[in-house]
Amino acid sequence: MSYADRVFVDMCKDILENGTSTEGEKVRPHWPDGTPAYTIKKFGVVNRYDLRKEFPILTLRRTALKSATDEILWIWQQKSNNIHDLHSTIWDEWADEDGSIGKAYGYQLGVKHQYKEGMFDQVDRVIYDLKNNPFSRRIMTNIYVHQDLHEMNLYPCAYSVTFNVTQRPGEDKLTLNAILNQRSQDVLAANNWNVVQYSVLIHMLARECDMNVGEFVHVIADAHIYDRHVDIIKELISREQFDAPKFTLNPDVHDFYKFTRNDVSLENYVHGEQVKDIPIAI
Repeated sequence: MSYADRVFVDMCKDILENGTSTEGEKVRPHWPDGTPAYTIKKFGVVNRYDLRKEFPILTLRRTALKSATDEILWIWQQKSNNIHDLHSTIWDEWADEDGSIGKAYGYQLGVKHQYKEGMFDQVDRVIYDLKNNPFSRRIMTNIYVHQDLHEMNLYPCAYSVTFNVTQRPGEDKLTLNAILNQRSQDVLAANNWNVVQYSVLIHMLARECDMNVGEFVHVIADAHIYDRHVDIIKELISREQFDAPKFTLNPDVHDFYKFTRNDVSLENYVHGEQVKDIPIAI
């Protein structure tokens, strides 16, 4: 039985049983037919995953590892805001005629800032500090830049990552941990997708910095299930659960900027039937 499945099922049950509804309230999201997209929501959901013990991918249904990796590399490695650099269509709704999503996500990670040690973008600064100041409590990124919000086609949902390094007794290598802060999450469409993405990111940065992976903590301010997703969620969390697969990162790659979506793989990934045609609120 996968730990990620247990976390997901417990979270969904808690939202459905103890959450509050936005029905009848003024909400921004809507369905493609123009109907308001209401949710059942919980405030302040916190989920913890120990990446040493297993890779947190759902077995209730398949999460597309390579596609999820492709998107996180699009943001963190390519620092792109153009959908033409992606191998999927998940961002098409928010792109302009040139393929840009505005000054959002990867764009913000690519902006260089002045530090005492010189000019760095946020990703390169994280790598620099992990290698040179690993016990700093200031190793973080933030892409929710208020001055640029008016030029973003979608405000960032997963907006900040804080990295924290620990030294475990008896181990030579340091351990890399991280917290992802997310202001809002569509639990059905995006929860495990984001969990998988940032777990992969931690594995890659740990490899770059010659560290072990540790804990991934996922903090969601507004974890919600959309009204048209409730029955899908109920069916999904009633499914059989399987053991977690083994995650492998290409052992020949040590440079974060050399990784591709083909450098991640899973062994013995047994999962339930994919949920198809999920309605997406916009």
